[in-house]
Amino acid sequence: MMQIDATGKPCPQPVMLAKAAVDGGAASLEVTVDNPVSASNVTRFLESQGYSVTPGGEVPRLVLKAEKTGEAGPAPALTCPSSPATGDYGVLLLSRTLGSESPELGDALMKAFLGTLAQRTPLPSVLALMNGAVFLALKDSSAHETLGEMAAKGVRVLVCGTCTKHFDVTDRVAVGTISNMFEITEAVYGTAKPVVMG
Repeated sequence: MMQIDATGKPCPQPVMLAKAAVDGGAASLEVTVDNPVSASNVTRFLESQGYSVTPGGEVPRLVLKAEKTGEAGPAPALTCPSSPATGDYGVLLLSRTLGSESPELGDALMKAFLGTLAQRTPLPSVLALMNGAVFLALKDSSAHETLGEMAAKGVRVLVCGTCTKHFDVTDRVAVGTISNMFEITEAVYGTAKPVVMG
């Protein structure tokens, strides 16, 4: 039985750890989380993938034992509450620059914007990157460190998987969770104040 300790991991990391095990072909797994929301998200995901889940333990060590019993279906939407450092607004970036008249200026403006946003209180609960904005999460981008700092403070950084595949940069993503249109749309437009830039 594969064992996954997801205690202390912010949403959606517990689900992503379980997904990696499922994608790796695990027939049985045991996932330990520290809160009911993570337990619910992991349980719903595993059940959608054809696993039978038996919960046990109590906060702060909830143990979910799962056995593969059926076929996979569509993954459910996640419920990720804001952390104390984040507010009820989401940001969707569509470009690696702000503006298009001057690439150099646009690059500098985007770095300044992200640096300023990282110091804001509260932070956004979600920051999603689509189209050219996925380049901001790459290992060789100077912005990925700022995004990493925001993620460490509880911001969900979602990176469009279709976009990284299109640009052939998936293996270079250094921060955030590779995501999809459904999760990104639900996460950003599920906040009280969605902001789209790019």
